[in-house]
Amino acid sequence: MNTSVKKNTPSETEYLGDFHIMTSVDTPMRHDAFAQTDSEKISKIAQLFQDIMHELGLDLQDDSLRGTPYRVAKMYVSELFYGLNPTNKPRLSTFENRYGYKNLLVEKNIRVNSACEHHFLPIVGQAHIGYLAKDKVIGLSKINRVVDYYAHRPQVQERLTLQIFNELKTTLETDDIIVVIEADHLCVSARGVKDTTSSTTTMEYGGVFLSESKRNDFINLLK
Repeated sequence: MNTSVKKNTPSETEYLGDFHIMTSVDTPMRHDAFAQTDSEKISKIAQLFQDIMHELGLDLQDDSLRGTPYRVAKMYVSELFYGLNPTNKPRLSTFENRYGYKNLLVEKNIRVNSACEHHFLPIVGQAHIGYLAKDKVIGLSKINRVVDYYAHRPQVQERLTLQIFNELKTTLETDDIIVVIEADHLCVSARGVKDTTSSTTTMEYGGVFLSESKRNDFINLLK
């Protein structure tokens, strides 16, 4: 099985570094992404990160740094990017709408903690989600879990917005969903242009929210 990575020339690498584009709604994954156990991945990443620290000139015999490669590897696999593994996908049980609620339901200020797939720096913000209740409803905590699951993988904000929208659309069997994410990107504030005041907003919607008046109903509830 050939899992080698194509090597780019320095000029290609510099070009691609500024060519930020989302190629798919699905997170780009290799077919053998889960051939190794989490423990095996942690062990391999720890060794690779130790090499990075060595190249930076850090003394890995120092008591403060000695455990860093393992800590970083465990953080990547078990904490920051556990949303890559489909076995961690939350169960999204729905319930029959027996109480007959037929209007807009909004859950706002859902915490977003993600990481930019271009620089692996944090994306931090909030998601606001609304849907028009029909035959099915979903437990409120399940909405939070959907956001949490898809956020915990290397992301671009546009893809994250679409993945949350599509998951809820499938689960609730309706297009009447709207998703807004407002976030700060450390790849903008901590490097490059170093703009600490800007933020990014993305929105995806369907069904009744194609109507401007319905979108305004949702937006007004966020104020």
